[in-house]
Amino acid sequence: MAKRIKSLPQERGFVLFDVVYADGSRASNRRVPVEILGGLDGDAPAEQLILEQDLEIARKSGRPAREIQSLSRSPAPTPKVVA
Repeated sequence: MAKRIKSLPQERGFVLFDVVYADGSRASNRRVPVEILGGLDGDAPAEQLILEQDLEIARKSGRPAREIQSLSRSPAPTPKVVA
């Protein structure tokens, strides 16, 4: 019986980002809709969206929002062989 290779996610839906904050903490796989990315702004809209999400989380938790130090796309997942 042939082994099936799991397909990669399609290019629509969400792009995952890794966020490093000024205090040294890190958040992985923050989801950003593909629709707001690209064009002349590149990934800049993602930073704005993640900042808005962080402000909402901070407001609900009663803690101050953390300052974003850097933002990068998460590495693409590698396909896994399914037996």
